[in-house]
Amino acid sequence: MDVNQYLEIFIEEAQEHLQNLNQNLLGLEVNPNDSNLLNEIFRSAHTLKGMSGTMGFSSLMGLTHEMENVLDAIRNGKLVVYSEIIDILFECLDFLEVSVGHISEKGKEIDKDIEPLKKKLVDIINKKDVTEITYHNSSTDKRIMDLTFNQYDENITIQAIAQGMRVFKVEVILSKDCMLKSARAFIVFKTLEKYAEIFKSSPRIEDIEDEKFDEGFKLAIITNENSDTIKSDIEGISEIEEVLIEEINQTFEGDKAHSNEVAADKVEEDKADHEETHAKKNKIGKTVRVDIDRLDNLMNLVSELIIIKTRLEGIDSDSTDQNMTEALEYLERITTNLHDAVMKVRMVPIERVFSRFPRMVRDLSRELEKDINLQISGEETELDRTVIDEIGDPLIHLIRNAIDHGIEDKHERSNSKKAPVGKVDLRAFQDGNSVVIEVEDDGKGINVDKVKRKAIKNGIINQVESDALSEKDAVELLFKPGFSTAEVISDVSGRGVGLDVVKTKIESLGGTVEVETSTNNGSKFIIRLPLTLAIIQALLVNVGNEKYAIPLNSIKEITSIKTNSIRNVQGQEVIVYRNGVLPIVRLTNVLDIKDYKEDEEELTIVIVKKGEKNSGFIVDSLIGQQEIVIKSLGKYLASIKNIAGATILGDGQVALIIDSNSMI
Repeated sequence: MDVNQYLEIFIEEAQEHLQNLNQNLLGLEVNPNDSNLLNEIFRSAHTLKGMSGTMGFSSLMGLTHEMENVLDAIRNGKLVVYSEIIDILFECLDFLEVSVGHISEKGKEIDKDIEPLKKKLVDIINKKDVTEITYHNSSTDKRIMDLTFNQYDENITIQAIAQGMRVFKVEVILSKDCMLKSARAFIVFKTLEKYAEIFKSSPRIEDIEDEKFDEGFKLAIITNENSDTIKSDIEGISEIEEVLIEEINQTFEGDKAHSNEVAADKVEEDKADHEETHAKKNKIGKTVRVDIDRLDNLMNLVSELIIIKTRLEGIDSDSTDQNMTEALEYLERITTNLHDAVMKVRMVPIERVFSRFPRMVRDLSRELEKDINLQISGEETELDRTVIDEIGDPLIHLIRNAIDHGIEDKHERSNSKKAPVGKVDLRAFQDGNSVVIEVEDDGKGINVDKVKRKAIKNGIINQVESDALSEKDAVELLFKPGFSTAEVISDVSGRGVGLDVVKTKIESLGGTVEVETSTNNGSKFIIRLPLTLAIIQALLVNVGNEKYAIPLNSIKEITSIKTNSIRNVQGQEVIVYRNGVLPIVRLTNVLDIKDYKEDEEELTIVIVKKGEKNSGFIVDSLIGQQEIVIKSLGKYLASIKNIAGATILGDGQVALIIDSNSMI
């Protein structure tokens, strides 16, 4: 069988299982007695093992098999969860992630010896003197008795026996090489339903249908048939390894009236549970994976539709033809709805980025010997898929800086009368057409004097400039390339690579980053990102003979000024505006346009913002607001400064999109 056609599906599903394993192992470390978490971890490892075996990735299959053995020993009470087990399991996950990444790039497993890792897992079991931990070790009686009856089940059993019926507990164990377990279970159900009623199962029937079980499942049935008939019928089904049957013929203690009352309540409760599970199942079933290339293609089609709409609006604008007007209005409604639908398809919860950080914080806090509590909120906030793919690395830098530079060690926090456990808040929320991501710590804050001294030492500024800098401007020095306040180079920081990368990446996404800090109270990095990078509202302007687009979300206001009100301060043109100083940017100079009319007495300026900073862009005239489609300039023109991309106008002309962030 050629498995290459399934490689992409394997990689996607493997990454999902690895993410679940990471999250659930972190939860298990905090709540070692949580059986639900343990079962989820076991199922993920078991599924990953089966997938790897099917694809022929023997290293992954071998390692997950040993992980499965350890997890099964914990499930069966033969091992107790302790820190060494969690550490080794995380070590295995690191290898699995690297291996899946290598498979994604190269199409084959990484060439690395995993025997030391497997030996660590085997040693864990041997250390606790556990020799055999497979599913079939338990005694027959114990396994059957695992199907525990509640008051509702007991009441059904009492009534069935009173009516001369027989009640059996049945355990069906599938062969280890069974490929379609849920299909095999379905055949068992259909066989039994010919002469029996199934009133209980473990796991639940919904989970069995979704193949969320291991080698076997248990049922409780009411029938008139004997155990031999039931056993022979089930054993006649292929890929059934063993069938265990136990008849229930005892009566249960307790008042029957009370049992009936409890049973009625339980029926309603089970019905509600079933409806909730069914609703969840339906919801999950409507979620599909969509290849990003297909989404990009769909977005391009929508882009062309918007361009055509704009061209239609420009044709014979004085026409009074009613049909033309109605057609344009209808086209506008359709394109708007289509645009919204496509944007929703592209939107992805930021949770897929945030979910990787708890594990990183755990490892980093151990490495630095600091107790850190990471609090995440707003993970349901949605961003465009292209932004989601790029925002992970900047956030990693910010969180690592918060833990390394911001949070003090235990001794310092004790002297400052702070809680011994440092806190890092990672939150996201939507603000208009932007998404705001905040990384805040309760550490010592940024030492502005230290930043200035280091900047002088590195030759970034001199002493005179340092004295003139405000606290906010001094903090901005942290974003200079190669700047670091760390005294010692370590694995975590000190090499001067970090915040400059953060700023560059965020601004390349059309966003901004700001810093708020307070001595001994901590720091907060605020990132603002556009919801999407594909279709935006923009203001079209004339500069010389060219048309340019300025993104509307960066525009604060539009006004006009007198030419003679412009002053020159230290080589920078400024005006006094609204009781403040507003820097002026002549787009003709920045964009190298020669035919600018300098003799005009009144100039039109577009005031743009970047965080709390404002600048006034001088333009010749305004064309108007328009919805534009951003087109990339391509890799050969990607390095052009002050230009963020291009768009095609309704008349077929190309207008460049101004990168206002780089000009302020």
